[in-house]
Amino acid sequence: MTELAPCPICRSPYTYELESLLVCPECGHEWNAVEEPAGDEAFAVKDSNGNVLQNGDTVVTIKNLPVKGTTQTIKAGTKVKNIRLVASDHNIDCKIEGFGAMALKSEFVKKA
Repeated sequence: MTELAPCPICRSPYTYELESLLVCPECGHEWNAVEEPAGDEAFAVKDSNGNVLQNGDTVVTIKNLPVKGTTQTIKAGTKVKNIRLVASDHNIDCKIEGFGAMALKSEFVKKA
């Protein structure tokens, strides 16, 4: 069985073939595996509600997040301003007041 490419929009690994297209069951995106994705489509980060995030956005955490290496947690409802998106599994780089530089997963934030 051949490994199919992950979705270029949401990075879901659960893609499947439908005739000549690849389909993502999570976000519904369809694309041709032979064509290269466009610049904006190649890297899109979505929050917990499915809203597309952009550099400079403000987000709010939706749950308490433990901080590795310390006993402190980032409380649910903490507002994070001026985020920067990166291609990583923790796809949001930011500075949180009282904690400093931090990397967050987009699934634990919502757009403010």
